[in-house]
Amino acid sequence: MITATKPTPFRNEPFTNFSLEENMQSMYAALAKVKKELGRKYPIVIGKEKLFTEEQTISINPGNVDEVIGSVSKGNKELAEKAMQAALETFETWKKVAPAERAEYLFKAADLMRQRKHEFSSYLVYESGKNWAEADADTAEAIDFLEFYAREMIRLSETSIHQPLTKIEGEDNQISYIPLGVGIVISPFNFPLAIMAGTTVAAIVSGNTVILKPADATPVIAAKFVELMEEAGLPSGVLSFMPGDGIEVGEYLVEHPKTRFISFTGSRAVGCRIYERASKVQPGQLWLKRVIAEMGGKDGVVVDETADLDAAAAAIVASAFGFQGQKCSAGSRAIIVASVYEEVVEKVTELTKNLTVGLPEENHAIGPVIDQKSVDKIMNYIEIGKTEGRLLTGGSRANGNGFYIEPTVFADVEPKARIMQEEIFGPVLALAKAADWQEAIEIYNDTDYGLTGAYHSQNEERIQYALENMYCGNLYINKKCTGALVGAHPFGGFNMSGTDSKAGGYDYLLLFTQAKLKSRKLS
Repeated sequence: MITATKPTPFRNEPFTNFSLEENMQSMYAALAKVKKELGRKYPIVIGKEKLFTEEQTISINPGNVDEVIGSVSKGNKELAEKAMQAALETFETWKKVAPAERAEYLFKAADLMRQRKHEFSSYLVYESGKNWAEADADTAEAIDFLEFYAREMIRLSETSIHQPLTKIEGEDNQISYIPLGVGIVISPFNFPLAIMAGTTVAAIVSGNTVILKPADATPVIAAKFVELMEEAGLPSGVLSFMPGDGIEVGEYLVEHPKTRFISFTGSRAVGCRIYERASKVQPGQLWLKRVIAEMGGKDGVVVDETADLDAAAAAIVASAFGFQGQKCSAGSRAIIVASVYEEVVEKVTELTKNLTVGLPEENHAIGPVIDQKSVDKIMNYIEIGKTEGRLLTGGSRANGNGFYIEPTVFADVEPKARIMQEEIFGPVLALAKAADWQEAIEIYNDTDYGLTGAYHSQNEERIQYALENMYCGNLYINKKCTGALVGAHPFGGFNMSGTDSKAGGYDYLLLFTQAKLKSRKLS
């Protein structure tokens, strides 16, 4: 048992200032330490068992493909079923643990991660190809999720106290939020610590047990997180670690009649398949499964003629090329009013040309994309872009013993062009011209997605119009369209961007709970 204490108000974990020599040296030391630990073998975790299987997922450094990050045991249908049974059994005790006590495990894990912040960031550098700032932000967000969701569970458990129901004479009415059951978390490669940890602990602190299936490309980071939760004292069986094939393991668990919910972050195609498979009621299934899905976006930055053009150009480049454009929030298109179009295009091109490409551990602005499959997809889109727009910079593979692609910018792209409509998930930016600011917003809205957007203007009436009429879950004014902060910018989008959930927001844990009214007649 862990003792609960009253938490302080939530504050976001500060980002590390790597321009300071002491912080730079600390990061170098952490990178060196983690490099010595590379190549370890990691087990499947089911209850108290740690199982090493003959079949392994070999994780490699996308920035240096000769470097093995680790070997992670690979699950199968039989082990997935064993994990399900362990999770079902543990749920019967875990659901009875007081919310404040469950929250304490998250507080403890956050404290441990904060102590080893640069080590976790170093694993992100090596396994996912993030530069220092991107890795540091990923780790900080993971800490934020742990801290925020712990406080949220305590708040929800006290709802009847702090937000009492309508009083009825002669009755005592209370509402409580109880857990659902066993959930499957299928996490992505692009935020392999923050999103993986956030979706997992949101379910756990709500009283559910979780089977975690990490992204194939970044399983070591997930394994390190599972080790951290064990170190924090989380009871065995609350979190099972089940890497494995998407069909044999993932789909089996999605369709399992005892699965109560699925939390997924990834592509539109896979998200739609999960949604379809989860909707079928299996024999012996007593509920309709919940699906919490975040499926990507075709996000954009709109610039009108009143904007600060230098700031707008910087926001466009940061939105497009942060982590090589491998963010669901990445601004892969920009729509610019005609009267300032050429000036903004010139500024964007110059800023992009100044981005250096190289090893993430050397902290270059642009690192590798995640794997060869991504390279093939992105290069195919670049070839399409060459037929749909005017290539300004990039357009080729970049040097290095990894999956490097030059940051690429196309101008004069038509709104209906494929590179304006389809999610590329790589360092490719399409620029389009609009007759005026209203047409620019219309072009922005012309997409199947609705995740993030940004509007740059100094005209307050136009800003108010954009706030009402740009259709997306996260809209930023005179900012980039990436970098949502837990608690401040609850994150999630509309249409084919997902199921409208708001990660890091005050209603997120409701997705992992069900409300129960308790009404008693007073004598």
